[in-house]
Amino acid sequence: MPDQFAIDVQFFRLSEELQPYFTALYSFTITCADDVLIEDRLHPEWATMRFTESGVEPVASVCPDEVQPTWPFVASGPTSRAIKFGLRESRIWGLGLQPVGWAKYVPVPAADLADRIVDARTSAAFEVFAPILEVVRTASPDSDDTARRINNHLLEQDHRPVPGQDKILACQHALRDPEIADVTMLADRLETGRRTLERMCSRYFGFPPKLLLRRQRFLRSLARYMLEPKGNWSNALDGQYFDQAHFVRDFRSFMGMTPSEYADTPHPILDRIMAQRMADQGVVPQTDMPTVLRYSTKT
Repeated sequence: MPDQFAIDVQFFRLSEELQPYFTALYSFTITCADDVLIEDRLHPEWATMRFTESGVEPVASVCPDEVQPTWPFVASGPTSRAIKFGLRESRIWGLGLQPVGWAKYVPVPAADLADRIVDARTSAAFEVFAPILEVVRTASPDSDDTARRINNHLLEQDHRPVPGQDKILACQHALRDPEIADVTMLADRLETGRRTLERMCSRYFGFPPKLLLRRQRFLRSLARYMLEPKGNWSNALDGQYFDQAHFVRDFRSFMGMTPSEYADTPHPILDRIMAQRMADQGVVPQTDMPTVLRYSTKT
């Protein structure tokens, strides 16, 4: 597999006023033979949109479903299960959406699209982002210019109000805190009732707070493993896990396989992205990193 394709990944910094709402803007170019399909598995994450500039659209599915062809503008809601995907020769742009970004730009509850992949060209949920497909499809060879045009489109939508923005942002930050071990602690941190917290999490985060805390605990462990040169699961376990069996149960739930199976499975896309971004970890803000890297430290 390593000799069968080449990948070029670029990350672009959005304007400061946009950064609270998006996880990353990036592009990747896959160069390979026509008969090559590069397959990988993406861990749970927030909502993501992908726009195919040229070449073949990805195939993808939320585990355990079989992969299916997708569309030139494809979106996934927040996920609690891995996304299996495959890429052929193509150039694709990606834009990740934070929960507070969902509150700002998406008019439907996140729970309605949780663990789903949709044709975003026909979805009212992602209507505000539809013009970006035309931006990338009429792109010049200058990637920075395309990124500026995407950034400008997003700035044109920046007037949209965000109900409860401070509370949503506080919840985003609290979920990253490894000291927040249960829903009661999360509600106390946010100084809100449990029912209000449940409604907010369903509307903007896609899942109940208990599942969100489990997901963050798992992702912190996965990030430590991926950042550990020798890849030792025991050393990677988050402090909230009772034991390794507890972690294995979560791993099966979120990734559809055991940690050992994951370690033995090639990750040709994620490994190359990780290797490229590790070089400048100290100078690149977390919001510009691949999703898994954003769970490795408390912010």
